[in-house]
Amino acid sequence: MSINRSRLHAPQAGMISRRDMLARCSTGFGLVALSGLAAEGKALAAAADPVKPSPFAPRPPHFRPKVKSVIFCFMSGGVSHVDTFDPKPRLKRDHGKPMPVPVRPTMFNQNGNIMASPWEFRNHGQSGLPVSELFPHIGSCADDLAVIRSMTSTANEHAQGNYFLHTGFSLAGHPSVGAWTSYGLGSENQNVPGFVVLASGGIPLGGVNIFGNGFLPAVHQASFLDPTQQESLANITPRESDGLQRKRLSFIERLDRRHLARLQGDEQVESAIHNYEIAYRMQSAVPDLMDLRGESDSTKELYGLNSPVREKAEYARQCLIARRLVERGVRFVELTCLPRPSDLGQIGNPWDQHGVLKAGHSEMAFQVDQPIAGLIKDLKARGLFDETLIVWAGEFGRTPFAQSGDGRDHNPFGFSVWLAGGGIKGGTVHGATDDLGYYAVQDVCTVYDLWATVQHLIGIDHEKLTYRFGGRDFRLTDVHGQVVKAVLA
Repeated sequence: MSINRSRLHAPQAGMISRRDMLARCSTGFGLVALSGLAAEGKALAAAADPVKPSPFAPRPPHFRPKVKSVIFCFMSGGVSHVDTFDPKPRLKRDHGKPMPVPVRPTMFNQNGNIMASPWEFRNHGQSGLPVSELFPHIGSCADDLAVIRSMTSTANEHAQGNYFLHTGFSLAGHPSVGAWTSYGLGSENQNVPGFVVLASGGIPLGGVNIFGNGFLPAVHQASFLDPTQQESLANITPRESDGLQRKRLSFIERLDRRHLARLQGDEQVESAIHNYEIAYRMQSAVPDLMDLRGESDSTKELYGLNSPVREKAEYARQCLIARRLVERGVRFVELTCLPRPSDLGQIGNPWDQHGVLKAGHSEMAFQVDQPIAGLIKDLKARGLFDETLIVWAGEFGRTPFAQSGDGRDHNPFGFSVWLAGGGIKGGTVHGATDDLGYYAVQDVCTVYDLWATVQHLIGIDHEKLTYRFGGRDFRLTDVHGQVVKAVLA
């Protein structure tokens, strides 16, 4: 609420009384109480409008979906496509030669000559899908992958690239794909949020708004769980008896009802109340979710959870918890890569090797290869693969020419992502870059196309899921996007 300061200080208006001041500012007290409860993360305030359905309630899709949940393996920092899923023999043939085509401005403009991949590619599975020797475990799942080699981005910098990949816009303030998914479909589990980020890898460059709700109701923002912490969600363990907690919540309930009555149903305050409700229920749901003692030794070994390399073990834990989340009906789960042990300065973008590419990519591939392959195989064994979609992507690719002698700069003009799971035609390749791996030249795809395809698989028409804000209808794909039908089964 704004206060007319000129009225407060104008002698002719008279002095404002303490009673008048309290009346004018009273709506702020409810927000103060709500803020305190948010910090504690364990409030249960009754909804002021019992007729209004919970924003977490499942919502009908636009059409019959192929999958129920999405697991997004985000490779933050920018994976080199020409070293992973897009083999380019010309790089070996022309290694050390100048680029034969004009080079667009790069992040640092310290561009060298063509650089061959340090790794060999091998054909895997019945499909013969070529995968770099960086990924022997994922290679064993080649017949489950649909690789899009012609992805493009509009951003050449990490923060902007992260925003663009997650929201379709290069600046903060727009909902992430996870928030759109939660908003469109709700959750099948009323004790766990519909959008969860496993944050043991930290927050990528750009900050938490990469996973934010933007202008959507606040209930749809990501909930961050950090499996490396004793409490994966801060303050999830009650610090007081249930009786004392309920007395406090009863008091807060009265404040909430009064505050909402004054505001006549403010959406953001209602969202905050619903968030506190689910926070209360999460007090029992989250510890059970994170407790892996019931998982068999063979399952833990499948994921690589017993690896002596901490980063691999922790990424394996994320993958296993992702499976447990989709088992419980969570709609969208995102995983975060951990920093490389040899370079703790790369928090937020650990795939970013402007130099020493071979060492950096080797460490990162070792971290994620077995856990992701284990996730695919475990989902299959449990009958969950056909109702789950796995998305593997970084914010952009890397150049076919060298930087700093043995690194690669950012390349948004053509790179690779892959999909696996329900509704996907495994063992396929869609699109192509040129013979240098520099530009996408065949069946060029955009981030909008990627998310239009993902939304299609979860039963959402990307053109119909909109939200009116600032006088226009927004959607995840903005005014773009086509479903990539070539990768669909």
